[in-house]
Amino acid sequence: MRIHKLESNAGGKLAAQRTAALSAATERRQPPVKRETLGIIVGNRGFFPGHLARTGRDEMLRAFAEEGIDAVLLGPDDSAYGAVESRDEAKACAALFRANADRISGVVVTLPNFGDERAIAETLRMSGLKVPVLIHAAADDPAKMGIDFRRDAFCGKMSACNVLTQYGIPYSLTSRHTQRPEADDFRADLRKFVATCRVARDLGRARIGAIGARPAAFKTVRYSEKVLEATGIAVEPIDLSEILGRIERLANDDPHVKSKLAEMSDYVSTSGVPDAALIKMAKLGLVIDRWMKEADVTVSAVQCWTSLEEFFGVVPCTIMSMMSDMNMPSACEVDVCGTISMYALTLASTTPSALLDWNNNYGEDPNKAVCFHCSNLPKAFFEDVTMDYQAIIAGTVGRENTYGTIVGKVRSSPMTFARFSTDERNGKVRGYVGEGHFTDDPLTTFGGAGVVEIPKLQDMLRYICANGFEHHVAGTIATVADAVHEATTRYLGWDVYRHA
Repeated sequence: MRIHKLESNAGGKLAAQRTAALSAATERRQPPVKRETLGIIVGNRGFFPGHLARTGRDEMLRAFAEEGIDAVLLGPDDSAYGAVESRDEAKACAALFRANADRISGVVVTLPNFGDERAIAETLRMSGLKVPVLIHAAADDPAKMGIDFRRDAFCGKMSACNVLTQYGIPYSLTSRHTQRPEADDFRADLRKFVATCRVARDLGRARIGAIGARPAAFKTVRYSEKVLEATGIAVEPIDLSEILGRIERLANDDPHVKSKLAEMSDYVSTSGVPDAALIKMAKLGLVIDRWMKEADVTVSAVQCWTSLEEFFGVVPCTIMSMMSDMNMPSACEVDVCGTISMYALTLASTTPSALLDWNNNYGEDPNKAVCFHCSNLPKAFFEDVTMDYQAIIAGTVGRENTYGTIVGKVRSSPMTFARFSTDERNGKVRGYVGEGHFTDDPLTTFGGAGVVEIPKLQDMLRYICANGFEHHVAGTIATVADAVHEATTRYLGWDVYRHA
């Protein structure tokens, strides 16, 4: 049995795209995106030409290589054509999958011919894998419909789906019923499926750091730890007094504090910000970093309004922005469900996400709105960015106690928005997801803000209000709504509305 680890052999265009993506990631100081590993089941049926299983397997491996995906599948020495048809072949493939269960985030079932639906279902059942499954059927060539080349995968796909449904195994479908593995539409489907796998795998086992108590006035960010725990999401809390106590023990000249201060200065211009405020931010960031490592969490929600300003003298926005920019989402007001929403988008897109307010209308255009926060948006969102003070809270606690916001105008780009919440009355997680654009419409205001244009926005706003959702919404600069919706509904079992 063989495990295939494939390197990309794509042409110059794909290489250039990846180089550009890596360069952009480096600019944001993001960690490199890990290569995903998928299992492959090659279907075969003895009544149909076996050479189609062999060539179909090769074509799928080529598609994986060119998309930078590693594969686990039977080799030609393990079964006929490296495919799965008999009971013994199903056992062998299932054993291979079990041996690599910690690596496999999803399975692609490819049908180069009709395939044996029983063997496919048995392989998945015996493997014990609880991962997303994509069903692919190869397209027939009308010029090759004789007995030597006719595939009938068009029909076989229906049989495979029927039996998987009987077995209670959830699966995903490609955008077209049959596709060639080299086709652009299949490649897009494969990329979406990989994103679905990331969300289904990592969101369902997330550990969220809740730093401090929610502000008393913010009942909108209440949630149920028990409902989240039932879906596999753990919440690790720490009282804000513990954070402030650890900060108190740090000296200003501590080399780790100085290192964090340099990291902040490298991240954003701090011109005009008092040194005392910057040192406080550096200490806060260092303590949060250390606690998150101790608690084994990479996603966080932080108390802000207005305890930190009144009793510590800065806002945590810069520290949170830096974490989100590193694909470690951090939400304000201890909005745990808000940071879960951010995390889903980051997993799907592998890019930073932000927590925003649905905040203002934009003139008379019914499909445009202003999304705003005061702000801790990641640097990747902005046309240009600087550090400033929090204009709203400053009127209450004084400007000198509110330095540390990240402000600017959100750049024009595609965007996906999402919000998940715990529904305590019904014991489930619910939410919504959709897509739109950040526009280049003029906007003069404070904080971090951008104009969004979303088709049928009024319907979306009505849905939010009619169903009692929060005014906080997560956003990312990518189009990944389908992957997020597929992962959360089909594989996590959440009740999620997909806005069209």
